[in-house]
Amino acid sequence: MTYRAPVSDYQFIFDHIVDFSAVLNSESFSDVDQDTVLAILEEAGKLASDVIAPLDRGGDLNPAQLVDGVVKTSPGFADALGQVAEGGWIGMLASPDNGGMGLPLTVGTAVNDMMSGACLALSLYPLMCQGQIEALEHHASDDLKAVYLPKLVSGEWCGTMNLTEPGAGSDVGALRTKAERNGDGSYSITGQKIFITWGDNDFSENVCHLVLARLPDGAPGTKGISLFMVPKVIPNEDGSLGEKNSLHVVSLEHKLGIHGSPTCVMEYEGAKGWLVGEEHQGMKCMFTMMNNARLGVGVQGVGIAEAATQKALAYAQDRVQGKSPLGNEGAGIIDHADVRRMLATMRADTFVARSIALACGVSLDLGRTVPEQQARGAFLIPIAKAFSTDIGHEVAQTGVQVHGGMGYIEETGAAQYARDARITSIYEGTNGIQAMDLVGRKLMDGGEAAFALLDEIEVFAEAARATLPKRAIAVWNSAETLREGLETVLTLPMNDRFGVAVPFLRAFARVLGGYFHLKAAIAEGGDGPRSRLAAFYIKRMLPEHRALLAQVRLGAQDIYALSPEDLTV
Repeated sequence: MTYRAPVSDYQFIFDHIVDFSAVLNSESFSDVDQDTVLAILEEAGKLASDVIAPLDRGGDLNPAQLVDGVVKTSPGFADALGQVAEGGWIGMLASPDNGGMGLPLTVGTAVNDMMSGACLALSLYPLMCQGQIEALEHHASDDLKAVYLPKLVSGEWCGTMNLTEPGAGSDVGALRTKAERNGDGSYSITGQKIFITWGDNDFSENVCHLVLARLPDGAPGTKGISLFMVPKVIPNEDGSLGEKNSLHVVSLEHKLGIHGSPTCVMEYEGAKGWLVGEEHQGMKCMFTMMNNARLGVGVQGVGIAEAATQKALAYAQDRVQGKSPLGNEGAGIIDHADVRRMLATMRADTFVARSIALACGVSLDLGRTVPEQQARGAFLIPIAKAFSTDIGHEVAQTGVQVHGGMGYIEETGAAQYARDARITSIYEGTNGIQAMDLVGRKLMDGGEAAFALLDEIEVFAEAARATLPKRAIAVWNSAETLREGLETVLTLPMNDRFGVAVPFLRAFARVLGGYFHLKAAIAEGGDGPRSRLAAFYIKRMLPEHRALLAQVRLGAQDIYALSPEDLTV
């Protein structure tokens, strides 16, 4: 069985879970209708299922290589990415003024989910381009926009972001890459960057690097960092390609997974670059790209979870071991209670992660004109990134378990999902950093956005009591318990908050999951596949929030009570 894009699931979530109709009715997207969105999802689903998914295994077995200084990409990737570009998918979120489709972020999030499930290594290429396009649209000068945006949107050129250095990972402010003013409006960039996703390839006309560097008068830390456009090939004034820039790929990282994605060590040796935004304001500009990427990475986790679930379900239906406890002659291992439990957990959590990501997309789309929605979207971003990628990893690992010993054998393909998913909880800000952002910066409003979400859950659950009383009461109670946990977090000193950030984020996601499953059951009339899955989640998985919130009440004191010596016992 190969991956099939779950188009019907997106449509259901749009219609019944995240109020996507509000996006279509907004002034920002008045020229987009439901029929158009469905057609877009179906076309993207075909591309993901029929063109991209068949390359996933080959990309893992035949990874990108650096040969004589030239990156050779995995077989078939160039052609598939050519089709991605020709279909307009790279520029789907870009402004029509720059040649893009101008689609809602929610739709783009669904498309990125499909492409990630089809082949995560390949899907990283358009995601990097989309983030760079957004950063340029918001911060670049008109001259830079005129040169770069048409080529990036069309897919003729591609984009990367260069943050990390050997001595500057999560602490970006420790970077050592230097920028010098050339006196003609350009800058000379010197330094080394690592972990540069799709830092080079053998098919794009040009590779456009957004590079963080420090000018001589830049202050220490993140406040003194500037952002520069540093192309592989320097464009002429008319937009044609001129001379090669002073940069090159030093090596490709040898990674646990996503082998088809060339992750480069980049060296800049006085390379010519142009300022994006204002001097010393690079992090502000880069965060525009990073926020886009964090939601994009979140749905990478969703895509992997979907693909791993599909593979595990197919295997469990075909694999016969022992006698069926249900008395079904020749039935697969799906009849065994523990296997059924694993598959239900995988499917239930995949739905939750997808719903959270799309709810975040809806809020960010509406947030263009509604400040409350903008705040809600900002609050949901770290949850969407961290929970969805944790779930991608967990579901992929469970998929290996469903396969049993065969899951540990590379030929079945189950292990690839587990390897590929692992990076998603690390890059674009580790999930611990996402959780710290949630309890820190995202609660600087006194919890206003968070409390508003809990109010919404309780209002819906109260109304649902008339139809599904037991499930509705369980969800209402979970929201109230979470409210108490939120109130506790708001009283804690910041480092105590950081000590409980991860369980708090997980608890919030668990309660959101109960809310979304309850909405699904109500939409289905309380009887059907989604209703039965909702009952499974609310009875068996939602109660986890209570144990997580018990940790929240502890703060960080017991963590620091353990000395480094204690940890060597």
